[in-house]
Order: sequence, then structure tokens, then C-alpha cells
Amino acid sequence: MTANFSYLKAESLDEAVRHLGENGARLHAGGTDLLGCLRDDVFRSAKVVSISGLDRLRGIREIGRSQRGGGLGIGALVTIAEVAEDRRIREGYTALAQAASVVASPQLRNQGTLGGNLCQKPRCWYYRGDFACLRKGGDDCFAVAGQNQYHCIFGGDACVYVHPSDCAPALVALGATVGIKSRRDDRSLPLSEFYILPEDDPTRETTLRPDEIVTEIMLPKPSANTRSSYRKVRVRGAWDFALVGVALNLTFAGSGSDSGGGGKIERARVVLSGVAPVPWQAREAEQILEGKRLDTATASAAARAATAGADVLAHNGYKVPLLQGLVEEELLKLAG
Repeated sequence: MTANFSYLKAESLDEAVRHLGENGARLHAGGTDLLGCLRDDVFRSAKVVSISGLDRLRGIREIGRSQRGGGLGIGALVTIAEVAEDRRIREGYTALAQAASVVASPQLRNQGTLGGNLCQKPRCWYYRGDFACLRKGGDDCFAVAGQNQYHCIFGGDACVYVHPSDCAPALVALGATVGIKSRRDDRSLPLSEFYILPEDDPTRETTLRPDEIVTEIMLPKPSANTRSSYRKVRVRGAWDFALVGVALNLTFAGSGSDSGGGGKIERARVVLSGVAPVPWQAREAEQILEGKRLDTATASAAARAATAGADVLAHNGYKVPLLQGLVEEELLKLAG
């Protein structure tokens, strides 16, 4: 159907949040997800508020030590391609660079923004199709008893969609914080607390209120002995969303020749993609890794622990062995 809405290109953040507070308004940044949702009648909007002209939301800046101990601040309008290509991200936050490099296609990476990637809507075909499903305010999640080969194995108590972002699990593993602006105030919170499980509210993906905008993503400065990575398995070699994926962020003890695979793991973050409605932190796997040397036995045990508690559906049981193999392989790569 044809989407009818008014369009406002905001000249300031204050103007944008003021109009977003009006009933039925939607935010436009890169537009790669929003315009498709409007076209396919996933939801409707009386007004589209564009922030694409707000240069203060662009750019990647270095945060001084006096601010959160240093690190990087990435504007919400920075494109996915810019994230993948930035030298500081590739060298210090490898997992994020790898995740950004496998998002969609080159054309979409050039258009889509990091803020939009974190806030995109589920790709479930029932939600995107002509079904009055639970996420749209209906009574049922049709994927539970329907075609669910791409749906979740964790966290799907009320609705079994999977979070579509590649960048989100990498950022959670790296300890990112998200900055948010509204008409009332500015706030920030860990990205790990930004997402909402369906059991808490099946109609929302994030904690964002209607008049709030993600302005910046902040990354802490990594230690010298930290290694990170992101990898996903998908049906096709390009364009596709994750069947399963894993973001790793490991900090090793020691320095120089004692770091890396030769030292014990002081801190581990294992965050899964393609398997849950939120970036899913595999805490049991992290507990197995911490305090251990990263050898074959440890990697294998952590991989098995990463799927502990999986609740498979009729058509997605293959995700369990696929995820175990992926986690083990990626851990051994970091053992290097």
C-alpha cells in the first residue's frame, strides 16, 4: 500500500525530539529499514522526522582519559561502511569492524547508520507479513507453531524473533555505552541494558521512549592484552542475516610474549547473534573461560556451555551444533 505521512527535516536535535513526541511520528536516519517497514505496512506513521542533516551526530572521536577513561565515541549517523573502514576501530575494536563489514551489502553499508543498525526492526516474516502477530498487538506469535527455522533458541518466552543486528552483539561484547537524548534530559546506559526481552514487552525492542534519539555509541579503551572478533554463519556468503553468530572479547593476563594464547583469560565476553531477541550473553561460557588458558579443551567446553539452556523449536534445532562449532573455532583463532 502507499504510505501517507508528513516529512520534517530537523535542523537541530531539540527540534527532532520535540516532533518525535507527537503521536505517530517516526525517526528517519539512513532510512534503509524505516522506508521498507512503511512500504510494507509493518507499521504506519503520521510524520517522519529526519535527522540526516544533523552533522553533530556524525564522526568518530577519541574520548579523553578524563572522560570514562578514554576510548572512542561514534556518532549515531556514522555509516556502517565508515565503522568497518576506520583504522582505530579495526585495530582496537576488531569485533566491531568485522561485524560492520558483514552487514547486508556494500550499498546498504554506505547508506545505513550505526544508530539505525542498533534500532532496526525484527526480520520475522510473520511480523513483516500480513499477520496480526503478538509484536503488532495481536494475541499470538505465529512462528512458535509455524515456519521457525530462523527463529530463536534463547529468550523467546513470548515471541521467538531474533535480533537482526551484527553490530549490536559486537558492541555489547566490547562494553559499549549508548547516549540518548529526549526533551527531558540526556541519559546513557550500557548497550547490554538497551534491549528488551519479549517477556517484558513483546511490542518493543529497546528501552527508547517515543521522543528519544540515540546520539552516540561510546566504547571504552581496550587493554593491551585484549583480543576480539565477530563471525556469523549465514545461508549465503553475502547480504544475509545471521543463522548463528558470536562476538568475542577476551582479556589475557600477562604482557608481551606472555599475553594471548600463552596467558590465562582474565575477562571473557561471549555474546551471540542470530539466536535470541536480544544480543545474548553466554554467561556460562564466559565462566568456563575466565581463569583458564585458551586451549582446545577449554574452547570445546566453552562452546558446549554457550548452548546451555537452548530451547529449540520444530525447525531450528540445527542451530545448536552449528553454534557450538562456530564458538569453538573462533575461540581457537583468538588463542593464536
